[in-house]
Amino acid sequence: MADADNSLRQALLDTVAGLMNPDQVVRKAAEEQVKALEVTDEYGVYLCELTLNPQGLLPVRQLAAVLLKQYIDAHWSQDTEKFRPPEVTSSAKNSIRQMLPLGLSESISKVRNTVAFSLAAIAHWDWPDHWPQLFDILIQAIKGQDKFGVQGAVRVLKELSRDLTDSQIPTVAPVILPDIYRIFCEADRYTIRTRSSAVEIFTTLTNMICTIGEVNKGLQKSLLNPVLSTFSEALVASLSVPDSQTSDSGLKTEVLKALTVLIKNVPKQMSDWLPQILPPVWSTLTTSAEKYVREVVNGGGGDDEVVDSDGEVISFETLVFAIFEFVHALVETKKFRGAVKSGLADLMYYIVLYMQITEEQCEKWIENPDSFVEEEDEDTFAYSVRISSQDLLIALCAEFEEESCISLAQTIERHVTEAGERRASGVEEWWKLHEAVMLALGSVQEVIETQICARKVNFDIGNFLTGVVLSDLNSPVHPFLLGRCLWVASKFPSHLPQSAITSFLEGTVRGLQEGQPHPVRISAVRAIWGFCNHLRNQEAGDASKSLLVPLLPALVNGLVNMCANFSQSSEILGLIMENLAVVLDCDPKFTASQESKVAPLAIAIFLKYSSDPVITSLSQDIFKILSENPDCAVPLQTRLIPALLSILNPQEPFSGLKSDALDVLATIVRSSPLPLSDHLMQVAFPATVEVTLSTDDNAVLQSGGECLRAYISKSPDQICGFTDPGGKTGLQHIVNVAGHLLNPAASESSATFVGRLVTSLIQKTGDRLGENLDLLLKAVLSKLQRAETLSVVQSLILVYAQLVHSQLDAVLTFLSSVPGPTGNSALHFVMSEWVSKQHLFYGSYETKVSLMALGKLLQYGVNNNDDRLNEITVRGDEVFSEGGPRTRSSQATRPVQYTSVPLLAKISKLLLLEMGTQLEMAEESEEEEEESDDELSQDGDSGLNTSGGVRNGVNLSDLLASGAELVDLEDEEEDQDYKLDPIYSIDLKKYLFSFLREFSQQPCFQHFIPHLNQAEKRTLHQIQAV
Repeated sequence: MADADNSLRQALLDTVAGLMNPDQVVRKAAEEQVKALEVTDEYGVYLCELTLNPQGLLPVRQLAAVLLKQYIDAHWSQDTEKFRPPEVTSSAKNSIRQMLPLGLSESISKVRNTVAFSLAAIAHWDWPDHWPQLFDILIQAIKGQDKFGVQGAVRVLKELSRDLTDSQIPTVAPVILPDIYRIFCEADRYTIRTRSSAVEIFTTLTNMICTIGEVNKGLQKSLLNPVLSTFSEALVASLSVPDSQTSDSGLKTEVLKALTVLIKNVPKQMSDWLPQILPPVWSTLTTSAEKYVREVVNGGGGDDEVVDSDGEVISFETLVFAIFEFVHALVETKKFRGAVKSGLADLMYYIVLYMQITEEQCEKWIENPDSFVEEEDEDTFAYSVRISSQDLLIALCAEFEEESCISLAQTIERHVTEAGERRASGVEEWWKLHEAVMLALGSVQEVIETQICARKVNFDIGNFLTGVVLSDLNSPVHPFLLGRCLWVASKFPSHLPQSAITSFLEGTVRGLQEGQPHPVRISAVRAIWGFCNHLRNQEAGDASKSLLVPLLPALVNGLVNMCANFSQSSEILGLIMENLAVVLDCDPKFTASQESKVAPLAIAIFLKYSSDPVITSLSQDIFKILSENPDCAVPLQTRLIPALLSILNPQEPFSGLKSDALDVLATIVRSSPLPLSDHLMQVAFPATVEVTLSTDDNAVLQSGGECLRAYISKSPDQICGFTDPGGKTGLQHIVNVAGHLLNPAASESSATFVGRLVTSLIQKTGDRLGENLDLLLKAVLSKLQRAETLSVVQSLILVYAQLVHSQLDAVLTFLSSVPGPTGNSALHFVMSEWVSKQHLFYGSYETKVSLMALGKLLQYGVNNNDDRLNEITVRGDEVFSEGGPRTRSSQATRPVQYTSVPLLAKISKLLLLEMGTQLEMAEESEEEEEESDDELSQDGDSGLNTSGGVRNGVNLSDLLASGAELVDLEDEEEDQDYKLDPIYSIDLKKYLFSFLREFSQQPCFQHFIPHLNQAEKRTLHQIQAV
């Protein structure tokens, strides 16, 4: 047995050596041997021995350590995502757990760090249940005199602290924190990276303690407060230490992250430290700025980057991120906003300084135009110092509008002056300051224009645009500055005289030309949107409106040519298509002359990029604009519909394209003038019906249903008048499709939008449906009985909700006469489903339709004493035992119980629930506004006041006075049928307030009060008290 073990050890040693062999054949054979060896029971144990053998060759030990970490990741637990059988045996696990901690004291950092990561990986699965001794081993190591042992243990604890649970924190934190503090303070003994890890552990524990403390109020006081003062003092002191053997930007970054967490979570305790924190933070920001500009902005890179043992790059750029996040935290914390506000002038100066393009970005963006479009987009997911400084600028202007705009105006003048001095002295990079101030100004366009119009900020944008921006545009400057000139001018066209607008428009046209550098062409495309939107919205008699029309042909030509130049780039193509739509929407007569040029291009791009949802959507925008133009609609259909038909052919395998083609067709139908053309009615309509009935693809079924809804909504008379060669009417075809989508045996996903189709059919052709109406409603009922997905349930219930609004008696009669699935009537089933799911419904319009229908049912039931409604009992509130709400551990043994309440009482509860939600949202918004008006007020200033309709200091009358809908309709789907419904524009909270106020004053309401819970009674009290 011993001989076998020794031979396996030797085989493993030879294999590891083979992995490092420069001969590819030998190396490949060793890789295959590893696969064979790693399924043996002792593979991990022998790797552990190789890793820890002090006499072993260093390369062998390092590679063995890496292989061990990979082995643990793949084989230690069956629950890991990377798991490959077999799982490590219990005996092998015990051996590894006994040996591996010895590697924490290894003097070679690469071996020690890999051992630490392996231990952390094991701890994730085994501690504390299967390896309770680990924590004691680590604590003993960090308390010991071996500095390498301390470093290794700290690295494990850093990983381990991220996995701690709520129940472990109270035990672990008091033991770890004192030693973490000691390690951080002993700068002469421990490396910067070890001390940085100590700060990371402190930050992680603090975050968790404060999070748990939101529920367990005493935890923060017992765990964090005893060490808060000493830690804060040490953290603040470390910020003042210059870069040396004991400090660098990486350590300062972690310190700032820790202080940011403290500022956010314990502002009261940190207020005494703020005067000591701000000077070193400010010093770090300013000194880093000088270095950043010198080495990164103008130098093409900094010193050689340091990469820590985690692979993270340590640079002063990460430090700048941390500083900006710290300032964000100050702004978000009411107690500290004043500190930021008082220093805005200087802070703004440095923010713009950090906004400059770096040499590395210049090279990257010129070489890769895609990255320029992506990273300079307002909604980019990229991150850099430039983007971070923009984010901070926007946050400051949102929080301190007047003060930030005044500071920005001063900053712009200051930087422009400095740039002029640099330019005069021959500094080549002077243009970067100009570009940065233009970027800063354009990034906060709305707020600074508002402040200037209110005469709170004395800054002449027009003078800046003509004196600085136009001057740069007419000079031989860097392409990035030229592009930025066009962009910033397009942000503020209302401040320009006509002559200047003409100059910038001509510059935009020149910028689109093929001979221009990529940055100029792309920025010119971006500039089109601002100029076109401004000029096309001018009144008809405004002379400036005429400036645009003569240049429209050149703009379209430039954009079309760019489409050809950048046809392989979806990022740039998307930008071009977006602005091409803007140009085409400026002048109908001009657009008609461009159809033959634009339509084929849009069709080709749609077909090529059909899998790209952004490009597809932008193509539809162009199709919509052309379809709405009477002179373009038929020529477009002549070109587009044959292409769509070839895709929709059931025999063709374009499964991924079919739903997109149906979406495009729906857009064409809704946008085209009436009557719909023969192309749409005689060719496209039958094809839509056929492909929808012949497919089982959910996406095609959904899109097909929506396309047919567009037909029935746009031109119901033409649909009813359509007859196919077999004598079947268009209405019969659509009813068949609706029945197909409602098939109980079909996938639920196909019925996600079928409720809209059925509702449109009833609303537009109800008097012509005949017996098909009952068949449709029964199909909806049948589908609802099997539906489980909320979106499908909501879609189906809204069919009945719409009928409540239009045909209340008829829908009650129908549902009462049809049996439900449980022996009761269908009315009982539908209402039970409706009221049990109502609080989960989503969508502003859908919520209004549903709640207002319930309100109508409630009033009808009370007024008519209708037994069909009175006899229905539904689920009410959850019943809690004397022990209080259920915990997770009791769920299995104690099932949920609910009260039973009459249907009409449940409806009143739902309306009060929604009213309470609306008021809470409005109050939160009101309180945020009050906080912004009083940055320095203390947390305790806003007391509760529940008298006279005022709650938490917010007046209910004021909340109701604002007509704004709480849900932003711009974020809702732009459904044209919804917008035509008067319900769409109703203010829900005003409706609920009026309804509930009047209803609660009726004598019958006394019978509803016993069914209300405390929250509902509070909402009712607020309504009645106004």
